[in-house]
Amino acid sequence: MIGLNQRTGRKLSVIVMLITVLLAGTAADKPDKKVAIVIDDFGNGMKGTEEMMKLSIPFTAAVMPFMPTTKQDAEAAFKRGLDVIVHMPMEPNRGKKEWLGPGAITTDLSDAEIRKRTEAAIDDVPHASGMNNHMGSKVTADERIMRIVLTVIKERGLFFLDSRTTHKSVIPDVAAELDVPLITNHIFFDDVYTTSHISGQMAKLKKKLADLTAVVAIGHVGPPGLKTSAVIRDSIGEISRQAQFVRVSELLPSSAHENQILP
Repeated sequence: MIGLNQRTGRKLSVIVMLITVLLAGTAADKPDKKVAIVIDDFGNGMKGTEEMMKLSIPFTAAVMPFMPTTKQDAEAAFKRGLDVIVHMPMEPNRGKKEWLGPGAITTDLSDAEIRKRTEAAIDDVPHASGMNNHMGSKVTADERIMRIVLTVIKERGLFFLDSRTTHKSVIPDVAAELDVPLITNHIFFDDVYTTSHISGQMAKLKKKLADLTAVVAIGHVGPPGLKTSAVIRDSIGEISRQAQFVRVSELLPSSAHENQILP
């Protein structure tokens, strides 16, 4: 009986050792590089919302404030364990005013009104841990406005994702000065609403992984939503062999002055 117990014990030890080795091998094989996908324009029941929420990867849901499904989409994303951020409408250099949506920040507003709208937008999006800009090529190049917005972001303990809708963005400099955690977009998937373009942008993302340890990419629900979600879904397997999919908050530097994720 003692011999049987000893043999059983040895077998269990071997099994435990094999499991440990397999787990160690899996950890060692895990890619070091990271891809953070951000999906903009949640909050208005847009096309592709359901398809994006069904993706098998972690991503970041950028939800517009004061819209019909703002709270519904934010809650759904949060329950899935995704990042939720405020997709803050900001005035562009070109574009229709109605594209902005309610509560937008525009360059004609007073300092007090900019602060009020920024705070209200954060309060309207449940579980928000950060903010990025919706449009905003004019506002994100305006130091007065971005200093107010980023001051509120710091006060609320949030981070900011610069979508980079203009190369004239003042956000990196102001964020560094105010010590606001900053991440910067590298690529838009669907600035042109065709599958061929979106697939081409995904190919560019894969190339960027050769030079960068982390890549941030933005897609959208709405007009390109079904196409963008399909391209992302079809690319998961290949990209997973190169990099880990992460929420954008997982790329946050330890301080705003260290290792900012820039293009």
